[in-house]
Amino acid sequence: MKPLSRIAQAHPDRVEVRGRDLAGDLMGRLTFTEYFHLLLTGEEPTEEQRFFLDLLLVSIAEHGMMPTNVAARMTLAADPTSLQGAVAAGILGAGPVVLGTSEECARLLAEGAEPAEIVRRYRDAGERVPGFGHPVHKPVDPRAERILMLADERGVSGEHVARARALHAELGLTMNVSMPIAAVMLDLGFPPAAVKAVPILGRTASLLAHLAEERDAPVGFALARAAEEAVDYEPDARA
Repeated sequence: MKPLSRIAQAHPDRVEVRGRDLAGDLMGRLTFTEYFHLLLTGEEPTEEQRFFLDLLLVSIAEHGMMPTNVAARMTLAADPTSLQGAVAAGILGAGPVVLGTSEECARLLAEGAEPAEIVRRYRDAGERVPGFGHPVHKPVDPRAERILMLADERGVSGEHVARARALHAELGLTMNVSMPIAAVMLDLGFPPAAVKAVPILGRTASLLAHLAEERDAPVGFALARAAEEAVDYEPDARA
């Protein structure tokens, strides 16, 4: 039996996406956010899913000269014809430290352990609890506060938002934007494996903006020089 895909198929006279006619039904009816939800889950979003998916994409898309944007700009400076390569260079940095933390938060919230147990486990391992602490935003991350406020106002805050707040109370550290992204998505019915898609898609839009600016006002080589100047060289004593 051949493997199956339920996402899309191109025919001579039409493109079918998730069982719907792309040109005859989806184009002109769905926003890109709604279409992203359909592609990701196979279902069109509810109003609350659409609203918060849009909100979360906006919240995580841009944050200045972060490693993702720096890597992309430096890649484009080295190869000005490779826009796709520069975007890929930025997205490759979406790991458990920068940008990809929301996936770790979703797994943590979904496991349902008691906050004190979670904190103790991470501290015993000498690790930071994902979703808490920020090098710039103190004592609060304004993006996180806005997400939680709107989740409360619109009545979507559930057990995962409550668990995130309990962790916050236990730790006493800044809750960064990754934690409420995970909590709200889980409370809206998204599986943990889908959570990382939001920061990746949002940051792709930001990367394209940085790369458009890089072409008009290059800083990629200046960033490379600054990196070299920030690190001292010490000859290897074994040489």
